[in-house]
Amino acid sequence: MIYTVTFNPAIDYIVRMDKPLDPGMTNRSVSEDCFFGGKGINVSTILKNLGIENTALGFAAGFTGEAIVEDVKRKGILADFIMLDKGISRINVKIKSEQETEINAQGPAISDEAYNELLKKLDSLKEGDMLILAGSIPSTLPSDVYEIILDRLKDKGVVFVVDATKDLLMNVLKYHPFLIKPNNHELGEMFGTVLKTDDEIEAHAKKLQEMGARNVLISMAGDGAMLITEDGERFRVGVPKGTVKNSVGAGDSMVAGFVAGYMKTKDYKVALNMGTAAGSATAFSDDLATGELINSIYETLK
Repeated sequence: MIYTVTFNPAIDYIVRMDKPLDPGMTNRSVSEDCFFGGKGINVSTILKNLGIENTALGFAAGFTGEAIVEDVKRKGILADFIMLDKGISRINVKIKSEQETEINAQGPAISDEAYNELLKKLDSLKEGDMLILAGSIPSTLPSDVYEIILDRLKDKGVVFVVDATKDLLMNVLKYHPFLIKPNNHELGEMFGTVLKTDDEIEAHAKKLQEMGARNVLISMAGDGAMLITEDGERFRVGVPKGTVKNSVGAGDSMVAGFVAGYMKTKDYKVALNMGTAAGSATAFSDDLATGELINSIYETLK
């Protein structure tokens, strides 16, 4: 079974305006949408859309948390969230006019009891299971919670996927994650440099492998993606043609697409192409991509 963890899920409330935002005045929208997610939930959704069963873990609170969990269940994903006694899960407001303005909420406090309950759930993972950790850590959890979780599971044969940045990522490489996914800018920042060529990107990805990572998937926005495999191979793919509508969840979709492609075929080239197709499909959609669109784009990359 594949498990995802979303520490701080959210409802994204999208407000669209046909005029510039006028601070201090009453502004009126032309349309609104609500999207339920968080990085782990996004990964779970794309996996399910591609036919891969998985379980979404995490914390939720209040009426917003209940709505998020119900949405996860509606999508056919197994939901095993811990409901917190206080607070509400986040509502992030995104105002789209001539410019895009975001207000991201803090989210509920996570008690020690709830945190320990999550650890106990994760202790039930067994050999061959996959755990996907993605995103930032709420301030009410230990800053090294990724390390704590991976250390607890390191001898159980669980496969780790980590989508994080900087120290959060560097500190878990010693647990030999199956996959990590920095973008090219993040990869350069880890080593205090700017990477300009494919060879430079490959060289620094291999440094992460020397520190423990097995496979390094580097997203490169409009330049496509690169994969350095644990076997030392380098695969490179460009981006398909399409109109970008949305950047939210594209990176999560890439992770999910890669995992789905690899789970189905055990072929790294297929996994890279499926990851690229999934990330692009979400970027071309108003919400997370459907399986049909992902597979359609994948066929063009083959």
